[in-house]
Amino acid sequence: MRKRLTKSHTNRMLTGTIAGIAEYFEIDPTIARVIFVFLNFILAGTPILLYILLVLIIPKANNGESAYRENYERPRRTKAQRRRADIEEEENWSDF
Repeated sequence: MRKRLTKSHTNRMLTGTIAGIAEYFEIDPTIARVIFVFLNFILAGTPILLYILLVLIIPKANNGESAYRENYERPRRTKAQRRRADIEEEENWSDF
């Protein structure tokens, strides 16, 4: 499957553009935001114009699924799995 640059649905501050770029390059979105702010100070605000352009150009993801969600979302547990985990947890504490 080919990777596409799209806006993030799950990890967004304003429009999800920087988080989408971070997901595309497989880095943490917080690091990408810090780099963006740092570049704004060094380049005297020019990246803001680039950001506005990217907001208009980068498309939204089709179905809300993103690489970040696939890689970092916690797996869902069924009621039976939760019950077994609770029982095991109680058994571990019974040693004290």
